[in-house]
Amino acid sequence: MAPKWRELADRIAKEIRSGAYAPGEQLPQIRDLVEAGEGSKSTVHAAYKALEAEGLVTSSRGHGTVVRDQPPLKRLGIERYDKAKWRDGDEVAFIADRVASGRAYRRNEQTQTVSKVPAPPVVAAAHGLPEGADVYARARLVKEGAQPTHTLTSYYRPEHVEGTRIVDPTPGPAGRGGGFRVLYDAGYEIDHMRETLFARVPTTDEVQLLQLAPGEWVVELHRTTFTADGTVVEFALGVHAAARFSWTYDFKVPDSATEDGDAR
Repeated sequence: MAPKWRELADRIAKEIRSGAYAPGEQLPQIRDLVEAGEGSKSTVHAAYKALEAEGLVTSSRGHGTVVRDQPPLKRLGIERYDKAKWRDGDEVAFIADRVASGRAYRRNEQTQTVSKVPAPPVVAAAHGLPEGADVYARARLVKEGAQPTHTLTSYYRPEHVEGTRIVDPTPGPAGRGGGFRVLYDAGYEIDHMRETLFARVPTTDEVQLLQLAPGEWVVELHRTTFTADGTVVEFALGVHAAARFSWTYDFKVPDSATEDGDAR
């Protein structure tokens, strides 16, 4: 049986989605719901925090809890990596998502740390390195306004990035075109990539870092980036607040029989 705060959050979410509460409309004050018998103050507060984490409402001092007037961020698929965006322009992938979502981006909404670390098993396997070999880890925390949306840590072989701005820990994207442009300028043009997604319960540290509500899950992303000859030039691991994104993929449907010239 779901806890009382979850039942309350689900009921209010259903009302929001049905239009009972319009965008911009304020939800009842916590004390009003407590007086109406909806639960204790902590129960109602937890329900409202869950709705905020799910992207349905925003809360602020002096304005209460208000229904959001914008949907979750679009997390594009193939289009976010369009070379014209980062090779010939200034857009890195997550900024392309913001543009597609009709949302603004400010430079201080991404912070990062860069360090040389022993390769964890999943990183070593992706790069074809021995476990514990030196790699550079470029860890970013991305926010929309004050609210974190996701983390992304890119792991690189030292010989690919030493001497480039990828290892510069300055907050924000890695300069014009981001990390892909840096690799391109260093002679490593990306050609194809593989993404794998996992939905899971967050760790305690992730709950705090992403400001997740009780019961909110995350989507873990593994991204492996290759050059045309199959060299892995980046392995990235991201953790996304599940309710703050919609994942969009638009692609040509393959027809292997036609491509092979054999319709049998």
